[in-house]
Amino acid sequence: MAITLVNPSGLPEVGAYRQVSVATGSRLVFVAGQVACDADGTTVGPGDLAAQVERCYLNVATALAAVGGSFADVAKLTVYVVDWTPDKMPLFLEGVARAAAELGATPVPPGTLVGVAALDIPEHLVEVEATAVLDA
Repeated sequence: MAITLVNPSGLPEVGAYRQVSVATGSRLVFVAGQVACDADGTTVGPGDLAAQVERCYLNVATALAAVGGSFADVAKLTVYVVDWTPDKMPLFLEGVARAAAELGATPVPPGTLVGVAALDIPEHLVEVEATAVLDA
């Protein structure tokens, strides 16, 4: 694997992600922000943050699989959430856990969560983009 995830001593251990990723692969993969749409472009889970987070993570996994990768290759995630407030964290983590159960792995690379006013259409509550590193 091209990615090693680390929680350095001296930094808080956060269960939802690791603080550092070390990439040693030779191919960079940039996955565009994925919203909660199915293959037909229909929004999944309107008004349901957990369902939309789950779909976004599954869409990132689909994009990675198309180029021979998986969440194990992700060096960094950036997540944009509409009208973010800390009380939404349980729903966010529920969506991640549901995606992890379906993927058979917990996606815990370093990440940044950014609260935003809006996304591309009003029904979309979350968008997830990824940077991955693959061996050859």
